[in-house]
Amino acid sequence: MKNNESKVPTSRLSRLSKMGGLASRLAGNVLLEGAKQLSKGQSPKLQQLVMTPTNIGHVADKLSQLRGAAMKVGQMLSMDAGDLVPPELAEILAKLRSDAKAMPHKQLTQLLVQHWGRDWLAPFAQFELRPFAAASIGQVHLAYLDTGEKLAIKIQYPGIRDSIDSDIDNVATLLKVSRLIPANVKLDTLLSEAKAQLHNEADYHFEAQQIALYRQQLGEDSSFIVPKVYKQLSNNSILTMQFVEGVAIESVAKASQEVRDHIASALMGLCFKELLEFKLVQSDPNFANFQYQTDTQKIVLFDFGATRTISDELSHGYHELMLGAANQNKVQMTSAAKKIGFFQDEIDPAHQQLIIDIFYQACEPLRFEGEYDFGQSDLAKRITHAGKAMSTQQNEWHTPPTDAIFIHRKLAGTYLLAAKLKAKVDVRKLFAAYQN
Repeated sequence: MKNNESKVPTSRLSRLSKMGGLASRLAGNVLLEGAKQLSKGQSPKLQQLVMTPTNIGHVADKLSQLRGAAMKVGQMLSMDAGDLVPPELAEILAKLRSDAKAMPHKQLTQLLVQHWGRDWLAPFAQFELRPFAAASIGQVHLAYLDTGEKLAIKIQYPGIRDSIDSDIDNVATLLKVSRLIPANVKLDTLLSEAKAQLHNEADYHFEAQQIALYRQQLGEDSSFIVPKVYKQLSNNSILTMQFVEGVAIESVAKASQEVRDHIASALMGLCFKELLEFKLVQSDPNFANFQYQTDTQKIVLFDFGATRTISDELSHGYHELMLGAANQNKVQMTSAAKKIGFFQDEIDPAHQQLIIDIFYQACEPLRFEGEYDFGQSDLAKRITHAGKAMSTQQNEWHTPPTDAIFIHRKLAGTYLLAAKLKAKVDVRKLFAAYQN
């Protein structure tokens, strides 16, 4: 674990110096690579010089050392930007979802003393100092109470909460200056989302409240497990939960078609419940937030820091939008989109129709009779192309409501997971329960 440890820089100055060092290194590598290619009689472009495997590796490594907001940007780009970013960058950024560096033991124990006092070990029969998971804003440790109960304890990296806005601004500057992200990616929108989401995720009191709400809404649903929270061992920087066994959801891609279909159907059905019944949406579709229990056939749900409560009006608007799409009624869809908050400003009718057409495409599984084959579908690519075409008309673009961005993100993530599992889902049948 030693070579996958690094101390988390806590002050703004130390975090900024990390980014400054990275920028200098990138610039040096660009000059070196440019000189090499010029000596061979080649005329390199700046984008090609920046996008070398060496430079991409440096960016990924530095983001993983900073953790927090810096790493979250990488995660969000790998999830949201899809094939808009170069394949090399997408591959490296995707690794950030599960490849953070852990805190050294000394820094960890200092944190535990700070939050729980010098006798912090007293409640535990065992506490593993080596984390079994390290992510963007915290790492997770295994522990056992004296009663034998097995716990997963999420401990936030120091300085994360105070560095969110400045970190994201620094990363934005780096990505823009180095031209690592193409101009057609709406980076500012992604970064604004990242800031708001991270401020919630960095408040573990908030996450504990959302878990309680979600467990209450889910009730006795036999398809899912949400770990319970141990409040007496939790605060705004430490979240102590029941340890729940499971395998990574992506590993289920090798399971039988029946198992893959069951998982994707359950998650698609959960999306409808969240939006139309619970009015409580866990809006981060990161694959790492789902696991599967092969023995119980249950799906384990993690990470509720990005959970959002949505209004009755918004829920009703999406219900009408989906009904319109299922019934091939674009007039009804347009009316619903206006209720949701789209088209609040004056908009060109042709551009309005383009947006409705994208919604209509996205609801293709709702209109399909029988099992929709996500593995064989090019739906995600078609929606991406349509979005690219729309983004070129920047004078006509109207930013959607904030809640809508998160809802679309959740639905898109569920589609991506269904495609990853090559699942077949009767989405129309799942939605039929809400058509009355």
